[in-house]
Amino acid sequence: MALAIRFERLLREGVARDYADLARLGGVTRTRITQIMNMRNLATSIQEEILFLPAGQTPINERALRQLADELDWRRQLRAFAKLRSGCTRT
Repeated sequence: MALAIRFERLLREGVARDYADLARLGGVTRTRITQIMNMRNLATSIQEEILFLPAGQTPINERALRQLADELDWRRQLRAFAKLRSGCTRT
């Protein structure tokens, strides 16, 4: 999430022209940059929760978040995110 915000700033400031530039700078594929940038499609409350997770705590995997970001309806995202969270707290 933090990378997506950082990359967005680099684009806005003209440090990078496009996703291809970001990929070259980061040493990753354009596909990976797209995946990272799509995290900005998450509802703002989900983004905030992810950003403020305590260090070392990753209760939800990145693949699940990518699938969630594909859903553009934030209400549906929030319901799905609640299910993901509840599944992570079970022991």
